[in-house]
Amino acid sequence: MKRKMILEAVGVLSAFILSCGSAAACTGISLMAADSSRVVARTIEWGGSDLNSQYVIVPRGYVQQSYIPGGTVGGKTFAARYGYVGLAVEQKEFVAEGLNEAGLSAGLFYFPGYGEYEAYAEAEKAESVADLQLVPYILATCATVDEVKKAIEGIHVIAIDPRASTVHWRFTEPSGRQIVLEIVGGKLNFYENELGVLTNSPGFEWQLTNLNNYVNLFPGSAPAQKLGNRELKSFGAGSGFLGIPGDVTPPSRFVRAAFYQATAPLQKTGEDAVLQGFQILNNFDIPVGIEFADGKIPADIPSATQWTSATDVTHRVIYYRTMYDSAIRRIDLNKIDFSKIKYRAVPLDKVERQPIADIIL
Repeated sequence: MKRKMILEAVGVLSAFILSCGSAAACTGISLMAADSSRVVARTIEWGGSDLNSQYVIVPRGYVQQSYIPGGTVGGKTFAARYGYVGLAVEQKEFVAEGLNEAGLSAGLFYFPGYGEYEAYAEAEKAESVADLQLVPYILATCATVDEVKKAIEGIHVIAIDPRASTVHWRFTEPSGRQIVLEIVGGKLNFYENELGVLTNSPGFEWQLTNLNNYVNLFPGSAPAQKLGNRELKSFGAGSGFLGIPGDVTPPSRFVRAAFYQATAPLQKTGEDAVLQGFQILNNFDIPVGIEFADGKIPADIPSATQWTSATDVTHRVIYYRTMYDSAIRRIDLNKIDFSKIKYRAVPLDKVERQPIADIIL
């Protein structure tokens, strides 16, 4: 029965990372506050079905084993050196975003058509980690970016379903140092992400180069100018951003995220920066109907953006809100005794309906 459930979850996740025609998307940004707090925030999108997302709390010493192709357990076994909190999709082991007690943040982002893992080899299964379990493996075993790189260089990252496309990853330590990992042609490629933005395909270096196409953008309003004998003036505020792409493709979201992040005012505290992160990412919510032709919407969900999270890596707090409840909730890792707490997996929403509060006059 458990194997059947795993295979069903893998099937949903395979559909999630196979479906280029629907919104399987993610947008990530990074912010720093005046008190030097570091915050990473992101969205996760999928319009095909409810991802049944959960938060998981993993104690120190908890032992997991990676899945291998076919949806069976048989890959690398690892124990949690660090306790962590993760936001998982479909299967509690498939953590898409998380934070450990050392302050290391890790997240996976959809990366179709450009990545390629090494082929799975049965002889190497003891050191093989499924791509959808790399986040929990790293959160369980690493505290810094340098440790992340060393850990990944010592394992084989594989696909559970060989039909599926790939993901890439973002890792951030409390100092603010952040790297992106992309696996192309079976080769590990680590990039220092000083910009702090990440979306999906194409590759990270291409996305950075593409920003040069928008060298004309600037905050504020464009000055009036003459065109022949006619004066051209802004219709309103923000005309310095005329030409910024408004569609939901990954390159366009990368450009918008980069400019919105770069022009955001500096906040005083980490909590202020978290709230700012949610405000910025409001601009990246994807309505569920726009990616399906002829109104053929496969799922009765309120949004393709299923949840948004923000992580204060400095103060070890992870925040989230969902398509069912826009109220911001948080889990403070400082209040968890990871040596005593038991493993748990809990749905992000107890009630799948946006609360509406009556104003009593």
